[in-house]
Amino acid sequence: MPPMLWLLLNFAAPALGFYFSISCPSGKQCPQALLSGNDILLYCNSSGAHWYYLFTRGKKGRLASLTNISNMEIMPEGSLLIKDPSPSQTGLYHCWNKHGRQVVQYEIDFQDVSTLHVTHKDLGQRPLQNETLHLGSKELIFTRWEPWQDCNRCKEPGERKRLGYCYIQEPLEEAMPCWLYLGEVLVWSSRLRPELQVEACHVQCTNNTQLRVDYVIFDNFRLDEETEFVWLDCPLGSMYRSVNWHANDTPLTWESQLSGRDFTTFLDPSTGGRQLRVFQPAIYKCFVQQELVAQFNPAASPETLEAQWRENDAQWREARNALPGRADSVLKGLKLVLLVGTVLALLGALLKFIRPSPGKRSKQVLLVK
Repeated sequence: MPPMLWLLLNFAAPALGFYFSISCPSGKQCPQALLSGNDILLYCNSSGAHWYYLFTRGKKGRLASLTNISNMEIMPEGSLLIKDPSPSQTGLYHCWNKHGRQVVQYEIDFQDVSTLHVTHKDLGQRPLQNETLHLGSKELIFTRWEPWQDCNRCKEPGERKRLGYCYIQEPLEEAMPCWLYLGEVLVWSSRLRPELQVEACHVQCTNNTQLRVDYVIFDNFRLDEETEFVWLDCPLGSMYRSVNWHANDTPLTWESQLSGRDFTTFLDPSTGGRQLRVFQPAIYKCFVQQELVAQFNPAASPETLEAQWRENDAQWREARNALPGRADSVLKGLKLVLLVGTVLALLGALLKFIRPSPGKRSKQVLLVK
């Protein structure tokens, strides 16, 4: 894919608000569960803001200034962009204005997306059940579900997804995201993981398109010679947005993948389908929030190029061989046209000679012998 196009998209995204963002009321402290590996924007409306962090998983640290963390960037308006966050970056994030006052505080649990539990309601697959954790009292482990995202197609059958985050609740206490609750405590349980659930949907089309962007065409993708597949990355796609892929105008569905019927492509659950692994050449299109954002055209294989060259060469030879015959036909046609023109001119002259003009007497004399 052309690197310049990716560069332009990366520069445009922050300005146009294409990153998924969360917000917290000014002066408040907001706990929030999110998924690792998926970019997020922590909103802080304070130009020239300073951010401080305290990671709470593992060894206890202290509040530090956010300056040299490679995957974090403070935006001009004050918000904090975190690219590809890791579970180890779970912790507290403080936004301070340029006058040294705290504007907002986030408590973020970046739950490990590699442990995501994926189910499809229409296949009868069940989400995780509640369990009890014994750390001193009977703590309840459960999934707190987010609202369903938009259907990824309109007017035609589509699918929609929702995210579920791991929460722990003590009796008579507020529930907390699992790893914010556990902090430094080392616990292993197969129940301590986030979820992704998918179901079928069918909605009418509306004009409420939120992206409003021109789509991009990426030419000449190739399958890797060793692995025999390639990853395609849908621009603007996100775990937190509806994404849909088509292969040669045929929609690719979670239902086909999770039922084991389709092995020609693989929608990556850890990105919510933003990344697609393909095993054969085709024209792939990706849609975000029902809007076409990118098309991926395969590079022609050497065999295809050779066949095309042979076909073109055969057509050229056929045209060259047919040229003399066609030239003769054209020449004969021109001779016939000239002959007919000459005959018509002679006939016109003869008629003018033997028929006088009206109102005049002929001065011609017909001699009869």
